[in-house]
Amino acid sequence: MSHGHPRLLVIGENVMDLLPAGEDGGLLRAAPGGGPANTAVAASRLGVPTRLLARIGSDGFGDRIRRRLLAEGLDPAGLLAAEEPSALALASLGPDGSARYDFRMDDAADWRWRAGELPDELEPGVRALHAASIALFRDPGATLIESMLRREHGRGGVTITLDPNIRHEVIGDPASARALALRHAAQAHVVKASDEDLAFLYPDLAPREAVRSLAALGPALVVATLGGNGAFAVCHGREVAVPAPEVEVVDTVGAGDSFMGALLYWLDRADLLGDGPRARLATLTADDVEDLLRFAARAAAYTVTREGADPPTIAQVEVRQAGGA
Repeated sequence: MSHGHPRLLVIGENVMDLLPAGEDGGLLRAAPGGGPANTAVAASRLGVPTRLLARIGSDGFGDRIRRRLLAEGLDPAGLLAAEEPSALALASLGPDGSARYDFRMDDAADWRWRAGELPDELEPGVRALHAASIALFRDPGATLIESMLRREHGRGGVTITLDPNIRHEVIGDPASARALALRHAAQAHVVKASDEDLAFLYPDLAPREAVRSLAALGPALVVATLGGNGAFAVCHGREVAVPAPEVEVVDTVGAGDSFMGALLYWLDRADLLGDGPRARLATLTADDVEDLLRFAARAAAYTVTREGADPPTIAQVEVRQAGGA
């Protein structure tokens, strides 16, 4: 497969999810996942030329992860062969299909970035740099990623997007992680956060107040996914909310990542990613933001009707739209 120049760079981890299988959940099946990888796959399926910047483990799981990313059409240039093993996550599903994870990742490749492994400059044609999840918080890689985000924010040549995707068990001291996440948000032009993320970042605030507080740090667009309560956004002081589509939930694995990938696709399609990011996003109207939220919500709704992180193509999102969901 030939690859054109990427318009989207995603940086972060892959995780091999061990998911319940069989009628009683007594068996496990291994499925490549990880929030940033899922978002890259989601954006690529929708049609955004995407490169994932990731360190791929040296074990059999790493081989499966690499095959998945290549099969999804991701640009292989960002996939670094690492000596360390792959990160693992044992997933359990609640009665409502919600997923919880037990992580095994202390020695994993994904957050062991070294000097010189991340690009000093982004190549022409890149419109957005997206960073997310555990790799934002675990050193030594987290320090290098923060420096990269700060550098690109200062250069102003791309839109910086962020999904903190907080995993309490593996990001270290909560107060330090909270401060780091808020520093990241201040370097971003677009932030997507779940209701759980908001509760971690602003434990004393209701979700909508937390979104407003994040927006006050500087991002032009802040979007919150609120599960069954839909999505809410603040954009240049304008506030927009949409309900969640009604679907039969199989599990919620990858739903937020599909939402993020769809959000990036929508912004790319509307030519709202690239240099002068704040000026571009300033053109968003309330109707635009509502359309963006509904599109991303449909992508997430498609994902929760299927097992694991299995985001839709553009045709599948459009079918769901035609069906009124």
